[in-house]
Amino acid sequence: METCFTYHEGRLHGEGVALPEIARHVGTPLYCYSASMLENAYKAFSEAFSSVPHMICYAMKANSNQAVLKLLASHGSGMDIVSAGELQRALVAGVRGEQIVFSGVGKTREEIANALDAGILCFNVELEAELLILSELAQAKGLVAPVAIRVNPDVDARTHEKISTGGFKDKFGVPISRAQELYKLAASLPFLEVRGIAMHIGSQITELGPFETAVSRLVDLVHVLRSDGHCLRHIDVGGGLGVSYCEEMQVPFPLPLEDYARMIMRLTSGLGLGLILEPGRLIVAHSGLLLTRVIHSKQGEKKTFIIVDAAMNDLIRPTLYGAYHAIKPVCEVPDSLPWLIADVVGGICESGDFFALDRRVPSLSSGDLVAVMTAGAYGAVQASTYNTRPLIPEVLVRGSCFQVVRPRETCEAIIARDIVPDWLT
Repeated sequence: METCFTYHEGRLHGEGVALPEIARHVGTPLYCYSASMLENAYKAFSEAFSSVPHMICYAMKANSNQAVLKLLASHGSGMDIVSAGELQRALVAGVRGEQIVFSGVGKTREEIANALDAGILCFNVELEAELLILSELAQAKGLVAPVAIRVNPDVDARTHEKISTGGFKDKFGVPISRAQELYKLAASLPFLEVRGIAMHIGSQITELGPFETAVSRLVDLVHVLRSDGHCLRHIDVGGGLGVSYCEEMQVPFPLPLEDYARMIMRLTSGLGLGLILEPGRLIVAHSGLLLTRVIHSKQGEKKTFIIVDAAMNDLIRPTLYGAYHAIKPVCEVPDSLPWLIADVVGGICESGDFFALDRRVPSLSSGDLVAVMTAGAYGAVQASTYNTRPLIPEVLVRGSCFQVVRPRETCEAIIARDIVPDWLT
């Protein structure tokens, strides 16, 4: 994918803005997103499916900043949500209820009621009890709840075990062997309308094989359900297409997207069903980076450590998943100058607080800026205030302009959330 983070006159830029200028005005660490890259990724995905009726419901768990949602909504994107909070975020961003699908295995009664009131497109149901609650709450409100059964097709997505969701050992979806049974129940319950069938087998999938197997099984099930008398309107194939975090992964873009789209359209052609797709990471990952500043370079007995002012509470993916993120110096360094092998780490009191291990990096000094690349997905949304470290700003760039789209939190605000009992004052 063509990037908008490039070097100009020796400094890394986000579109037309030099990253040191953003750091000077906002401070570090911070997240920086490119509006153009967000738009280009969304358009590329939509255009890949332009020959068939489809709806893109962006998986907003990847990045739920209101500016990101508003930008995608302005191009017609719907939203895939997994909580009442995400529902509220989507509605505030201007997404209509009929553009929202609600996934997730742990929907509460209150969350279901809120989504019914919002008139969402569909509930992707993941267990029998959820059907019963939907029917009860819809009846109490005098509404009809639109449902699809999320089927677990038992496919090995060949991705990280913590982001695999389509195998029989995973908590998600209904075993494909029980799908007919649940569709029969859904059709028998009052105030429910069966609208479709759904799946999602995982995230950061870099091969088409698992998708093809899963969609083929879903299509076979569609024919069975139709023979049972069910009238389906759409097929939701989820998301999960991976991105390249490093050159070694060899996941070029947009070619896999085109291959993926052709495969999906080939398998679902002739069904007469609308297609729902739930990309998340693919839309936002490349559009963002984490900008951080070197505090110290420390020489240990056997290792060199580059200590930066960001930490695992800001970007937990390397710690949580062993994920790779490319790390670039903001001021371009020629290969002729000294480079070294070092761990790039934060200041949190955890040995797991790192961004890179045994990585070849330039000889960095205190005050130097570095960019942790491909951090637009599952970065800020997974951040925490561990060690009472405030949540960091998010910045959106467009052309030669930038704007803070989430301000830096303060320690005072974190502390103020605590309530001290009267008997301790």
